[in-house]
Amino acid sequence: MTAAWLAWLLPAVPLGSGTGLAVTGMRANRAAPAAGVLAAAVTLALAAAAAAVRPSASAPLFDGVTAAVRVDGLSAVMVVTVAAVTLAVLVFAAGELGTGENRGRFFGLMLLFAGAMLVTVTAATLPLLLMGWEAMGATSYALIGYWWREPRRVTAANTAFLTTRAGDLGLYVAAGAAMAGGAGGLTLAGLPHASQPWLAVITVGVVLAAFGKSAQLPFSFWLSRAMEGPSPVSALLHSATMVAAGAYLLLRLNPLLVASGWGAPAVAWAGAVTALALGLVAVAQADLKQLLAASTCAQVGFMVLAAGAGGIRGGMLQLVAHAAVKSLLFLAAGAWLTALGTKQLPALRGVAREYPLVGVTFTIGAAVLAGLPPGSLWVSKDELLAAALDVNPALYAAGLAAAVVSAVYSAKAAWYVWQPAPSDAAAGYDTEGRGTRRVAWLERPPLVVLSVLAAVLGVTALPAVAGPLNRALGTAAEPSPQGWELGVSAAAALLACGVTWWWGARPVPVPAPARGWLARWLDLEQAARALVAIPALGLARALAAFDDRIIDGAVRQIARGGLGLARAAARADDGEVDGLVREVAAAARSLGRLARRPETGQLHTYYAQAAAILAVLAVIFILVR
Repeated sequence: MTAAWLAWLLPAVPLGSGTGLAVTGMRANRAAPAAGVLAAAVTLALAAAAAAVRPSASAPLFDGVTAAVRVDGLSAVMVVTVAAVTLAVLVFAAGELGTGENRGRFFGLMLLFAGAMLVTVTAATLPLLLMGWEAMGATSYALIGYWWREPRRVTAANTAFLTTRAGDLGLYVAAGAAMAGGAGGLTLAGLPHASQPWLAVITVGVVLAAFGKSAQLPFSFWLSRAMEGPSPVSALLHSATMVAAGAYLLLRLNPLLVASGWGAPAVAWAGAVTALALGLVAVAQADLKQLLAASTCAQVGFMVLAAGAGGIRGGMLQLVAHAAVKSLLFLAAGAWLTALGTKQLPALRGVAREYPLVGVTFTIGAAVLAGLPPGSLWVSKDELLAAALDVNPALYAAGLAAAVVSAVYSAKAAWYVWQPAPSDAAAGYDTEGRGTRRVAWLERPPLVVLSVLAAVLGVTALPAVAGPLNRALGTAAEPSPQGWELGVSAAAALLACGVTWWWGARPVPVPAPARGWLARWLDLEQAARALVAIPALGLARALAAFDDRIIDGAVRQIARGGLGLARAAARADDGEVDGLVREVAAAARSLGRLARRPETGQLHTYYAQAAAILAVLAVIFILVR
């Protein structure tokens, strides 16, 4: 095995340092930011080395099953992406979180999450993948509910955790089906070779888990609730890592989707529908973080579309570019939130003029998110749409429509932050922001770096870069976009941005009930509550009542019967058995008294008794003879 120690050390650094900081907590408040940033920098250096060396390692786990990690074409891109975004976010958080916060716990949990994500993306066997998947979900729950003293944030964390956990059950089902279907060793590469019907079960389980983690329909609503967490959490978990993990899993397991027959088209259409529907949800939002959250679901939908259509190169480019763009936008939103104490778009009018550095970087991110050329997402969308067109023109049309919608919500966000604020604008304080009216200097470098990355990642379309990238990813045979495709998508994005900018703050041109339905995230949470939560709670209450009345009643009747038998046995013992014992004792005493009468102590009495006994014996002897 090549550089096995590097494969294990890569996740070990953030996991070990994160555990130490999280356990130390408030005692490490002063040192936590520097220690967290240092650990993230070391992790990025190790990730770069691993991407170059491509190490692999394994260790025995169960009989016939190993815990294997491998850095290959896809995971090499992911480890660098995860480590780079983690470093940028932690530098930003060092400037945002004050000493009044439990910075040891925060930075520790962030590093633990990054370590779990690195385990997830490098795992080559299902057991290790499940370990990283579970740790990632647990730390995300703790980070979303970081301000645990506020009940609404804890409720949001519970909603996010339970929703993703419902999808996570699919991986356990897939693991069991893999064992039954002959996918020996539970390697990810062996899953497509499982026998039917277990292959179909594995596919369903993997798709369910991926959709839950990546907030795809119908699980999308949990990402809305997750916005209750701090902005650095949103930037790391819900743009570049956890939400992308499901899409990455589908990209990695594209051979499984193809082998199942139905999996690839079903996943592709699910991604396209999510990209379009959640894009419309983003357009209807008046809250900047909610807009970015809905756009995350939509943008990850493009990655899912790519996984189903076989556009692995386009899907990975979309993942990396989206990581840089969305982290940038969430951090910029967090900077304004800290400075102004609001995330409502009407209250943010003119904020880009007041904070020009944040405004310019935010605008770069919004332009790239809109798919404007030569931004990285323009390139990645056309790459994956080329694969969609090769599969089904209708799928291409749905993806192109979703791309137009992404231009609309991106332009909407940029319009609000650049328009002059009206004189009667309300402050709109509503979130975790403290209203400090300043942006910390440590918050600025990550914004600049991420904006540069978001802008220049489009160079991956250049032949000098595309060739080596295809060889690294093993995607040379995938279709590339034609010139007319690039032109159509660019023209559509420019037109959509222009119309949106001209339309301004006027309401979305749909009926008010539809606008409200879109603003409420399609009422997905209410539907989940009505279809899943309420029936489950009702069933739980019915089972509890059955347990209390029937099971407990039967137990109580058995107990009463036992007590009755005990009392009857006690009465029998006291009346019959004790009476018999008393009679036997009385008879024994009577016999004892009779036996004591001959014992007089007088010699003539003993002679008389002996004579009587001899006489009796003589009579008996005579009678017997």
